[in-house]
Amino acid sequence: MQTTLLGNTGLSVSKICFGCMTYGDPQWRPWVLDEGDSEPFFKRAVEAGINFFDTANMYSLGRSEEITGKWLKKYANGEETVLATKVHFPMSDRPNMGGLSRKNIQQACEASLKRLNVDVIDLYQIHRLDPDTPIEETLYALNLLVQQGKVRYLGASSMYAWEFMQALNISESNGWAKFSTMQNHYNLIYREEEREMLPLCVNQGIGVIPWSPLARGMLAGTRKKLGDDSTLRSKTDGLDKILYTEDSDWNVVDAVKEVAHQRGDKPAQVALAWLHSQKCIAAPIVGASKLYQLEDAIESVEISLSDEEIKLLEAPYRPHSVKGLPRARR
Repeated sequence: MQTTLLGNTGLSVSKICFGCMTYGDPQWRPWVLDEGDSEPFFKRAVEAGINFFDTANMYSLGRSEEITGKWLKKYANGEETVLATKVHFPMSDRPNMGGLSRKNIQQACEASLKRLNVDVIDLYQIHRLDPDTPIEETLYALNLLVQQGKVRYLGASSMYAWEFMQALNISESNGWAKFSTMQNHYNLIYREEEREMLPLCVNQGIGVIPWSPLARGMLAGTRKKLGDDSTLRSKTDGLDKILYTEDSDWNVVDAVKEVAHQRGDKPAQVALAWLHSQKCIAAPIVGASKLYQLEDAIESVEISLSDEEIKLLEAPYRPHSVKGLPRARR
């Protein structure tokens, strides 16, 4: 497995980040695998050289963190592994069980440490901005976790570029730990991040780790049309019907299938290889509910696309409205 540095940090990470939302409690989402069914995926990921794992406290309401922590303890060397989790989305409908207040950040971090069964979290990320908490309060609380030795690096997720730059400036002006990574919505079907966020990340030395690199599975080439509910994930996920609705989206899928057919590769491998070809990308976050999906992701790192193939893949794209962001801050 090839590795790369995560932005301007000294962290060496695999060029695939293993997304762990798929592992937890099937009662949370029907496509989620339970503890026993999850084990082979972690075993294979570690065997293949993947050392970068991403989860969140809200995935299966904590169960994903527990499973991730258990199987990494069994199969991985913690000193080599980069373990990432996230905070923001509510863990219940009770007060102070979500958001980015100092209170919730501190208590959520303590709870994640226990569930992951680690002394320190390598990369602690805000899952989105919290419109009800001043950004200064959030950044102060995150810096405190770094100072306390509970967190090594900080990361952010989907937001507007001006909001991200504001956060970086506030942290720098106060001498606080700054965000080192951006986990944003970016794939062949949705490329609006190329306008402002990705250039900003390059300028500031931010490691980019996109979510939904296969567009909720659409770029895997297994669906027949937009809104296809032929898989359990597509029937129950719902986000694909919000994020990917334009006719031009399907034209991109067709282009991926065509390039994959010409190469003798799988569409998912080609779509991931395109992301690997973008110099600003450190590691796409890839989930897998079937072992062949994990194998496809592992093999994608070794695929090199020609300039002509990249042009063919990018040609059908049409501009989109902004998708995947939270509501605006007050």
